[in-house]
Amino acid sequence: MIIAGVDIGNNTTEVALAKIINNKPVFLASGISKTTGIKGTPDNVVGIRFALENAVKKARIDMKDVKLLRLNEATPVIADVAMEAITETIITESTMIGHNPSTPGGVGLGVGKTTPIFELSLQKPGEKVIAVVPKNVDYEDAARIINQALGKGIDVQGAIVQKDDGVLISNRLIKKIPIVDEVALIEKVPLNMQACVEVAEQGFSIKTLSNPYGIASVFNLNPEETKNVVPIARALIGNRSAVVIKTPQGDVQERKIPAGSLKLKGPNSTVFVDLEEGAEKVMQAVEQIWPLVDAEGAPSTNVGGLISRVKEIMADVTFQNQKEIKIQDILAVDTLVHQKVTGGIANEFFSEDAVAIAAMVKSSKLPMEKVAEKVEKELNIPVEIAGVEANMAILGALTTPGTDVPVAILDLGGGSTDAALMNKKREVKSVHLAGAGEMVNMLIAAELGISDKQMVEDIKRYPVAKVESLFSIRLEDGTVRFFDKPLDPQTFARVCLLKEGDLIPLPAELHMEKIREVRRNAKKKVFVTNAIRALSKVAPSGNIRLIDFVIMVGGSALDFEIPEMISDTLANFGIVAGRGNIRGTEGPRNAVATGLVLSGWDN
Repeated sequence: MIIAGVDIGNNTTEVALAKIINNKPVFLASGISKTTGIKGTPDNVVGIRFALENAVKKARIDMKDVKLLRLNEATPVIADVAMEAITETIITESTMIGHNPSTPGGVGLGVGKTTPIFELSLQKPGEKVIAVVPKNVDYEDAARIINQALGKGIDVQGAIVQKDDGVLISNRLIKKIPIVDEVALIEKVPLNMQACVEVAEQGFSIKTLSNPYGIASVFNLNPEETKNVVPIARALIGNRSAVVIKTPQGDVQERKIPAGSLKLKGPNSTVFVDLEEGAEKVMQAVEQIWPLVDAEGAPSTNVGGLISRVKEIMADVTFQNQKEIKIQDILAVDTLVHQKVTGGIANEFFSEDAVAIAAMVKSSKLPMEKVAEKVEKELNIPVEIAGVEANMAILGALTTPGTDVPVAILDLGGGSTDAALMNKKREVKSVHLAGAGEMVNMLIAAELGISDKQMVEDIKRYPVAKVESLFSIRLEDGTVRFFDKPLDPQTFARVCLLKEGDLIPLPAELHMEKIREVRRNAKKKVFVTNAIRALSKVAPSGNIRLIDFVIMVGGSALDFEIPEMISDTLANFGIVAGRGNIRGTEGPRNAVATGLVLSGWDN
């Protein structure tokens, strides 16, 4: 008889295929596929089929030879929509707009009235103006017109240019003025308004426009107006150039959506915590009332919208009443998010403190039964729903050579971090916590301002290096690697990912030190934090020091940094921790699928 253990995860579906000989399973092959749909819903069937076909092909048997599928008791989990970086959304009343290109022209600070370049000659001698140059004006013509205006005594203080022509124009002027170029939405630049253009020398950053008091000095702002320009000043910190324009009062409206507060319900008490107090306060509140029975967000707030959206989507996919959907865990992490500056002329952003939230949703076993019914119908194979995921993972982990009970496992997945402890009596205690690989991705995307999901995933999974010459790169640990053949010229002077032997260039604005810092901090905030939380909840008497051995399994245990980070931290508690090697062949993957097979048969 041939059976298959099927583990439906947030990101991948894994299969362990075994033949039962003398009432013992002999493993034949493993299979893996991307999970289709939200974990624990009927959409998973396609992924199950692909993973099973993958394993069957390796074992050189037919699908009809498989006589039983054992599915994990997968509680539906929303990994992507159940996470958000929460902050107060401020669409500022500021009457300013700012911009910072990568290659400005000239140097200095210029203040004047925004004037179309073709109207420069109409201005009075001595009048201070900022030339506005659209893309249909050639750089040579622009330089000629500005020089003519300067020759007539018109005080051209600076220029705002649509094309990437700042340096070309600057090199042809009789007077050096600050020029900010690459202003894509130049048609939105208000004309005949007071503007300030600042360009710092190469290697330096601007001083006036990155300082709210500097902006206040230039435009004679009152204290209330100064408070409103703080987001713009913050957006321009560290930039080499910028332009800020004072627009008519009311051109940019104000709207605020507060971060909001959480109502956390425990078995015996309820607590309220404001997200503006930070992630630490949120997690203290979660632990205070643990186990979490449910959570609600204040209406008309960002966190309220997150919690409501999670419950609404889960209710839709599980065909349950929204009131039956409960939040069983929350992980809160302090982070930074890129906020768009309202009124901007080139998609300006500033970094804002935020609290990233991951929510774990608890629902009934009913959806999993629907999955089993659909699998039986479409694959024509009998299906059993086996035990709790973490319990199955520990059975699979124990096939790692050199392991024995008592032992704990950490199942590091995409949407959740699970822990289980098996004592000498082979009794298992387990816990299922919010926050794992997908939350790391969210933090990386938020702090680096990246929307490309594949790029974020790659930044999480691979180290970076700086190409210093056509024959050498400097790795993120400071070491230098040399090559016999010249590197691709497109990678020169760029920060690149070391992806499977290739150098993949990243956007020019991303710096190696920043990428490494954000990536490692995100992993520590999520996985190291959750490892301690999870093990504390399954440890004898809640004392993590009473655990001797920990085996790490799951897709995120394959990461080049996460297991080492967790091992280093657990070593402080006297715990020996390392990656599992399921069945001595699979590495940290396939633990749950293997456990599903073993749980049904004497081993």
